[in-house]
Amino acid sequence: MTFDSLTFVVFLLGLLGLYHVPGMSWQVRKWLLLLASWIFYGAWNPPFLLLLVGSATLDWWLAQRMDAALGRARRVWLWASLISNLGVLAFFKYGDFLRDNAQWLLAQIGIDWQPAEFDILLPVGISFYTFQSLSYCIDVYRREVVAQRSWRDYQLFVGFFPQLVAGPIVRYHDFAPQLETPRRAGANAWVVGISLLLLGLMEKILLADSVFAPVADAVFAAAAKPDSAMAWAGALAFSGQIFCDFAGYSTAAIGTAALFGFWLPDNFRSPYAATGFSDFWRRWHISLSSWLRDYLYIPLGGNRGGRLFTLRNLLLTMLLGGLWHGAAWTFVAWGGFHGLMLALERLAQPLITRISALLGGVGRLIGGLLTLLAVVLAWVWFRATDFSQAAHLHQQMLWPEAGELGLSVEAKLAILVFALLWLAHWLSRNLALRQWLQARSALSLGLIWSLLIILIVWSPGTSRAFIYFQF
Repeated sequence: MTFDSLTFVVFLLGLLGLYHVPGMSWQVRKWLLLLASWIFYGAWNPPFLLLLVGSATLDWWLAQRMDAALGRARRVWLWASLISNLGVLAFFKYGDFLRDNAQWLLAQIGIDWQPAEFDILLPVGISFYTFQSLSYCIDVYRREVVAQRSWRDYQLFVGFFPQLVAGPIVRYHDFAPQLETPRRAGANAWVVGISLLLLGLMEKILLADSVFAPVADAVFAAAAKPDSAMAWAGALAFSGQIFCDFAGYSTAAIGTAALFGFWLPDNFRSPYAATGFSDFWRRWHISLSSWLRDYLYIPLGGNRGGRLFTLRNLLLTMLLGGLWHGAAWTFVAWGGFHGLMLALERLAQPLITRISALLGGVGRLIGGLLTLLAVVLAWVWFRATDFSQAAHLHQQMLWPEAGELGLSVEAKLAILVFALLWLAHWLSRNLALRQWLQARSALSLGLIWSLLIILIVWSPGTSRAFIYFQF
């Protein structure tokens, strides 16, 4: 069941009708949301619902033991949570990757190892709900939150259906207070919820699936050998696709949650208007970047040591962040590239500050365009099937071969729409979208909703799975 399916529309309308029945107690509403979340997730693959419920139950129990323990015993319970969460993630997501790399390493020293095929099916959303549950256990260990006593409420925190399979990654201290008091969608919540849901669906269905995906799929096909123009078109198309696909899901998730009176954190803030890589990661997949900062970068030492120590922590954090996205060395390379850019930016910060002060707004624009160029080049590693394909595309983009360059109509449209997307990001880089929507008149909202619905219904593209479902 996906947000862009008719099944979800029926599911959502039915659930909203039941949830807002007058006179229903808050305890019953929470049970209703939990049951609906299990139905939503179980529709993908029912056996994996047992994994979701089981892993959440284990963390719920471990956190209570940790909360009651003293001294070294607390650390034992924390390690139990770390091993169980990361072990499940390693088995399902990285089992084949680890086996294949072990086989390759043994082959280099003359050992012919032929392991059994695992054929492991990746549970949808496992990276998201594992990180969400793990952060809760770490926060309990740090005594930043009190362990949740209600099994139902903890299951709802982990399994709340709008953000379950592709985020945003929600922190317990943000969500728990919303479980304590009855939640009903007021006028502002309906305005924001419907607007964000329609906007997210438009980004996914029209832009990601119809405009960008066909060009990106053609350029990144296994047998494709694009020239320079098509290589750039494919990289720009994928840059647009992954934003509209992932931000579209997050936007729809935030909007859906608002219809039930819940508020989820923003996950994107005009990332293609970033004026540096630090700024980019304050705007792109914010819930993951803040998770990596708080639970990896800072525990590694952050910037509390010397310069080399800080640069090491940056690079290691981004390498692991790349690996979080997928079990392939191309994702590690993508993360490493971002880590290297963050490190170089940290080293050059005094010079960047002086240049920015000298050039003013023009300097910010130049910095934004250079950042965008580097981000687009990095996306090639994220989308490429292997190093060979990524190297070919980079060669065509940076050192084009002589010859006639041509673009299809679809490629030209993708480039144009990406340029408009960048302009929209630049103009709205400081816009608070929720507040802006709440300030619109009824007439303005009606026109906005009508336009979004028309664009969604008239979209000519074929439906594709959300990209981040595979992570």
